[in-house]
Amino acid sequence: MKTTLLSFCILLLVSVPQAYPITVSSKNFTESYILAEIFSKKIKDDFPEHEINRKLGMGGTGILFGALTNGDIDFYPEYTGTIAEAILKRPELKEISEINKALLPLGLIASKSLGFSNTYAFAVKKETAAKYLINNISDLATLPDLRYGFSYEFLKRNDGYYALAEKYGLKNTNVKGMAHGLAYEAIESGSVDLIDVYSTDAKIKRFDLHILEDNLEFFPRYDAVILANINFVKEYPGLWLHLKSLEGKINGPEMVKLNALVELGNYTFKDSATSFFTPFSATDKERKINFGQIWSKTREHLFLVFVSLLLAVVIGVPLGYLATCSGWLRHSIFAVSGIVQTIPSLALLCFFVPFLGIGLAPTLTALFLYGLLPIVRNACIGLESIDNKLKETSQVLGLKKMQSILWIEIPLSMPSIIAGIKTAAVINVGTATLAAFIGCGGLGSFIVTGLALNDINTILHGAIPAAILALILQYLFDVADRFLIPKGIRS
Repeated sequence: MKTTLLSFCILLLVSVPQAYPITVSSKNFTESYILAEIFSKKIKDDFPEHEINRKLGMGGTGILFGALTNGDIDFYPEYTGTIAEAILKRPELKEISEINKALLPLGLIASKSLGFSNTYAFAVKKETAAKYLINNISDLATLPDLRYGFSYEFLKRNDGYYALAEKYGLKNTNVKGMAHGLAYEAIESGSVDLIDVYSTDAKIKRFDLHILEDNLEFFPRYDAVILANINFVKEYPGLWLHLKSLEGKINGPEMVKLNALVELGNYTFKDSATSFFTPFSATDKERKINFGQIWSKTREHLFLVFVSLLLAVVIGVPLGYLATCSGWLRHSIFAVSGIVQTIPSLALLCFFVPFLGIGLAPTLTALFLYGLLPIVRNACIGLESIDNKLKETSQVLGLKKMQSILWIEIPLSMPSIIAGIKTAAVINVGTATLAAFIGCGGLGSFIVTGLALNDINTILHGAIPAAILALILQYLFDVADRFLIPKGIRS
């Protein structure tokens, strides 16, 4: 009877349709978000049995390329120029057939064009163009004093500013790097005179900017495509063909309109994607606070902070004790943990992506390493400050070494240890906001989205809760002092 029942349960489980998770990603600018949502809706509407995991708003091309080759994501919107220049390092590749031939050894494949090209362009105010008689990029060679404001990726790319400056003979040295979403406000406020833009940006028309002609044809075509992992294509050929049905279906004016819904009309990325399939009469609306979403992201943020902090405490306090044992150990432990602190937090997060993938593992590893130094240093200082007579007394009482450490030395050094843990906790609350750049969510998701839209309110949805969280943790540690630190030591 039991065997029959077990067989029936197994048969039932096998016969139930399984939900296969599909992971779609995007970069952290408006158009990429919208295209990713279009891809997601395209699959979900016609293949509802598939679960869609969204890892949106991730960092630059390098992070997404690493995640795609590792299989952490299945596909994301990309551009042929970026694939040729930044991924393949072969700018001579123009045709999608040539690009796919080069992508195959990397385990990747690209669709044909979605129907529009979003190339780089230079933009100035119309007053600036009229004042200096600027119509094309070559005209800039005689105006070395103009102030340029470019996105960081454009500054770093092989087909970016410095290569363009060499081709056009530009001598300007007043060049600022900034997030792409901030460039329009910078040129509007007069902070810069010229910015790089994407040709489908909705804000070009809103800010009434003049686009300079690329008269030497420096910029390659940036046809929008779907870049996918070949394993996803082989495992789900039907889904891939379904996605490819979008080829040639989104033209340039349509993409500008979709971008405008988000950037000018305050619609969500999902709203914009929905309008592509079911057009609606759009009117500007105000973005409202979604407290449920804020609470959900806060829980994710708390998880990242507390797990990484716990790891740092469990490993950091013993390392602090080891640092008191000898001079060379102290120097080695402090040197390694100190070097980690000098690495920019986003760079450290990105460093682990090729080895640990995206999401939780690299985030917890980076946060754990960032929390080590204050805990190790304070534990070492606290343990070294204990009077040797007290240690000798524990030996006289017949306590073993481990008993002396746990019952005498750790309690006596607890004020210093807690101070280090408190510092690490506050550091991790701030650093964890960068986890959104590698697809790990948290309150940084609001900040990344807000930067893409240049929407202060959205940025504050992440920044204010993070600041409040840091203050709450500070208060909780102050309360914990009363329970963890013996009364005599507090006095």
